[in-house]
Formats: sequence, structure tokens, C-alpha cells
Amino acid sequence: MRPTQAPYPATRLRRTRATDAVRGLVRQNTLSVEDFIWPVFVRAGDGIEEPVPSMPGVSRRSVDKIVEAAREAADLGIRAICLFPYTGLEERTEDCAGAWDPENHANRAIRAIKAAVPDMAIMTDVALDTYNINGHDGFVVDGEIVNDRTVEALVKMALAQAEAGADIIGPSDMMDGRIGAIRHALEGAGHQNVMILSYAAKYASAFYGPFRDAVGASGALTGDKKTYQMDPANSDEALRLIERDLSEGADMVMVKPGLPYLDICRRVKDAFGAPTFAYQVSGEYAMVQAAAANGWIDNDRVMMESLMAFKRAGCDGILTYFAPAAARLLRDSGR
Repeated sequence: MRPTQAPYPATRLRRTRATDAVRGLVRQNTLSVEDFIWPVFVRAGDGIEEPVPSMPGVSRRSVDKIVEAAREAADLGIRAICLFPYTGLEERTEDCAGAWDPENHANRAIRAIKAAVPDMAIMTDVALDTYNINGHDGFVVDGEIVNDRTVEALVKMALAQAEAGADIIGPSDMMDGRIGAIRHALEGAGHQNVMILSYAAKYASAFYGPFRDAVGASGALTGDKKTYQMDPANSDEALRLIERDLSEGADMVMVKPGLPYLDICRRVKDAFGAPTFAYQVSGEYAMVQAAAANGWIDNDRVMMESLMAFKRAGCDGILTYFAPAAARLLRDSGR
């Protein structure tokens, strides 16, 4: 039971807000560069840094440029990055075989980063959408996104990434049973120390549009993803999904998108106490950038305030495109 506080004027809550020094003493949450995972986009070619028009400040990079980005991240104190491959329509197939090709862009980038920045934690994406001519996270058969056949493919994809040197596997597909299948396969292949950060509560959101541009999925997608991603109206279902994925061997769990779903982050953390992450997705990032470009908001202040909201909601870490900019601000402020 909350203790009773003395009535005004004995209690003046403004006292602890009076100076910066005192505000720091009573601050409940802090933001650190170690809270960030930086999502980066890798594409074919050499010497390429190609801006994503709908995500100002974000680029698709060839493997050599991804290595430069990893070095930049390390210099800023960012300890983890997440790789997402860009593929053109000409690279996509019905069988999605590129997803588990040891020489695909993502797997080559993993090996290159590990050679250049060995202490960088590398997270990967496990879903078929960037290799699928249909743009879906799973195989499409007669208009249906089929579950079990997709899980078999996701296992092959995860194993290829682990073999390349990935530290954290990130299944973002939302198929049933994929965490248990991937964990079993990793253990059987001797990758018992590879972690799984499950996108356990991933919603069928309209906030993903710029990301689909970035990975080349916008023109490929047929239909929508509502049969496997969550209904934005649901919250109890998220807890069921989290509980299932933890029971199947997930080490950490993700809520996606981020700011519109902070209530889910809080419920997940309170219910399970497991390492809980949120993805501040492309649409969230693009809205801040667009408003700042028009002079409607202060970019830096809104960026940092939005990141702090995740910590206040109970998140242990945040996937965010703001990672380098936020890291510079934290460094310059001495935090």
C-alpha cells in the first residue's frame, strides 16, 4: 500500500524539481548507449551507401560500408547492431532459397563485421519477406501463408546465420512454433550459446511502411500480414505469445512497434521479468524526422524523450535508428 504523504504545504513536490542537480538525484530512469541496438540495411555491391528516401539519415550499405558503420558504432559505444538485407525483385524467388544461402548479403556482412569488430554483438532477422517474391514472412500457398513449412525454412535460415557468426537470432516472422524449432536446431548444431531475441508480440501495424521501402518489400508484398501478425486491438494475446516463446527457449523478447505499444512493454516486463526489448520502428523514426525538418519539433529533445519512454515502460533495450545520434548526444553530455 502506498504510504500517505503529508498534505500541502508540508509536501511541496516542486522541491525535487527545483534544480538540475536535484532532478538528477531523484531521476527514476536513465538512458545509456548500451541500451541501443542499431538496425542497419545491407545490400549487394561495393562502396555503396544509398539513402532511403522515406527514412532521412538512413542508408542501405554494401558489406564494406556496413563494416565502416560497425566501426562507427563501436567508437560511439554502441555494442550491438542488427542486420537487415535489401533485395531487389530480381533476387527474390518463390522458394526463398536466398534466405539460407551462406553467401547472402547478411551472412557475408556478419563474417566481415566479426573480422573487423569482433566484440560487436550482431543480431540478425529471421523471416522470409526480404527473399520472398510475394513479400511475406512465410511461404504463400494458394493465398495462404503456411506455417509449418515456413518454420522449416526459418530453421535453415537461423542455422546459416549462426554458422556465419551471429550472436543473436531475431525471429520476426510470427509463425507458431518457430522458437522451439530454432532453439532445438541451434542446440543440435553446437550453437548453444547463440541467443534468441524473439519478436514475440509483433503487431500488424501501419508504422512499418518506410522499413518495407528500405528492404525492397513494398513493391513485392501481396495482400497484408494480418493472419500472422497481431491485431493492434489486443493486449492479453501478447502475454500468451510472450509466455509461449519463453517456454520454447527465447532468451529475450521484443514488442514491435514501440511507442504506440508501451502499455504492452510494461505488461510484459511486469508479468515475466524477462529481458524485454522494443523496436522503435521506421514509421516512428520517419515521423520525428519529418516534423523536425519542418521546424515543428526539436529533433534532439524529442528523440531523447521518446527513447526514455521505453526505459520508463520497463524495456531493457531498444532497437532504434536514432542509435548513433543518441549516442553522440549522450557522449557530449558526459553520460
